[in-house]
Amino acid sequence: MWCPSVSLSVWANAWLAGQAAPDDVLDALSAWAPAQSVYAYDAVAAGSSGLPWPDVTDAGTTSLLQTVRAAAGGRTEPAISVVLPVPGDVRGLPAGTQFTQDAVDAGEAILVSGPHGGAIGLVPEYDESEALSWIVYALPEVPAAEQHDLGDAEFSLRSAVRTAAEALGSTGSQWADYGVEDPRLQVEEAMEALALHRVPDHAPARAVRVLHSAAHVEAIIAISAELLTAGAQSSAAVQRAVDAVQPLSKVVRSARSAAVSEILQSAWRG
Repeated sequence: MWCPSVSLSVWANAWLAGQAAPDDVLDALSAWAPAQSVYAYDAVAAGSSGLPWPDVTDAGTTSLLQTVRAAAGGRTEPAISVVLPVPGDVRGLPAGTQFTQDAVDAGEAILVSGPHGGAIGLVPEYDESEALSWIVYALPEVPAAEQHDLGDAEFSLRSAVRTAAEALGSTGSQWADYGVEDPRLQVEEAMEALALHRVPDHAPARAVRVLHSAAHVEAIIAISAELLTAGAQSSAAVQRAVDAVQPLSKVVRSARSAAVSEILQSAWRG
């Protein structure tokens, strides 16, 4: 599905490119949590970002935008990139940093690089009250972003969608035996929730289509796993379905990265 880092990156990038207003960025973020704040991870991060330290009580969403703009430093191309790391795959992240460890734990993060080599990283974090905080880290450098071809990503997703749908359908109505809601209905509900998260108007239709397809596959992966843990461990059909869709997670991540990269680039064209 969408994640806070994708929303912040595409909308903040659109704002920096003159394609959106600050309120557009804040509205997009509010779909994730009504209350948000930004904090420096340590004194070094505070010095790099201009955030208060150690008093961070007044750093809200306006400070978040100021932090991103200051880090971008007036670049006339995308200064923002998104990473979607998982354990064992931290490509695009600086090695051996607390930022990388926290990004892997969150499964997402943002990198903002300036015109002269300086950079910051941002990792979203929810607290017990579901308020969303953005933790800012000073980075020594930003590794070269991995390139993903949007056409290849869309081609791979077409096969992934078929595989995922067939795997879910292969469970038949066994879900009812375990008191689980129809998984097909759960997928529909997950896709309806996706409509809460908009993309900027400049986003290419193909990139939006790829994001939608990636979300569809991801929803099936998540719901298949939930069905297995709901008491269907003894079902061979359910186990086969889960085994079939789990490898598709890598396809989803690559496709989402390609689509987001295309959206970021499109804001600066023309």
